[in-house]
Amino acid sequence: MSQPADHTVNAQHSSLRSALQGVREAIPLLGGYIPVALSFGLVATQADFTTWEAAAISALIYAGASQFLFVGMIAAGAPLWLVVIMTLLINVRHVVYGPNLAALLPRSRHWPWLMHGLTDQVFALALTRLPQLPEVKRFSWFVGASLLAWAVWIIGTIVGASGGEAVTARWPLLGEIMPFALPALFLTMVAPRFTDQRWAAAMLCTILAALALNLAGWSNVAIPLAAACGALCFYTVTFQPRRSRP
Repeated sequence: MSQPADHTVNAQHSSLRSALQGVREAIPLLGGYIPVALSFGLVATQADFTTWEAAAISALIYAGASQFLFVGMIAAGAPLWLVVIMTLLINVRHVVYGPNLAALLPRSRHWPWLMHGLTDQVFALALTRLPQLPEVKRFSWFVGASLLAWAVWIIGTIVGASGGEAVTARWPLLGEIMPFALPALFLTMVAPRFTDQRWAAAMLCTILAALALNLAGWSNVAIPLAAACGALCFYTVTFQPRRSRP
C-alpha cells in the first residue's frame, strides 16, 4: 500500500532536483539581467513612474526592450493603443521561439502561464540545454530557470528604481555600460550556433536586417522585422551537406 505514496514522493524529489538544476544553470544569465533591470528601474523613475509601478511593469510585461519602449512612449504622451501595438511588435519574435521549444518540452496544461517566463536568454539557454536532459526532467528544469530569471529581473528593477540614481551619480560610467550587459550576454550564448550553416545564415541575415532598418530610421520596428527576416532565412535556405574527401 505504501508503494504509490513512495513513488509520488520520489517523483516530487526528482522534480525539485530538476528545478534546482535549472536554477543553478540559469545563474550565469544574471550577469546580464541585473545591470539592465537596474537600468530600467532608474529610467522608469526618471520618467515619473513609482518604484512599485516599475516593478509591476517588470512583472507583467517582462521584456527588456519593450519595457524601455513602453516607459518612453508613455512619458512622451503617446496614445495607449500605439504603445500596445509597438510593444507587441517588438515581442513578435516569441512566435519563432515557441515552435522551436515545443519540440523539446513535454505536454502540460501549465505552459500558457509558464511561457510568460520565456525571454531571449532563457530561450537560448533552453535550446542548448534541453536536448541534453531526459524528457522527464525538462519541465521542472524550465520552471526553475525561468522563475529565477523573472524574480531577479523584478528585484533588480526595484533596486534600480529605489537606489539606482544614487549609484550612477557616484559612478557615472556604470550608468553608461549597464545597458550593454544583456546584448553582450545574449551574443555569447548564440555564438556557438554559428558553427551550423543554417543558424549562421539566419543570424547574419537578422543582424544585417536590424542594422539596415536602424540606419534607415526604422529603429522602432527593427527588432521584430529583423527577427522575421532571420526566421524566414532559417526555414527557406538550405545547404548541401559537405562531402567527405576521399
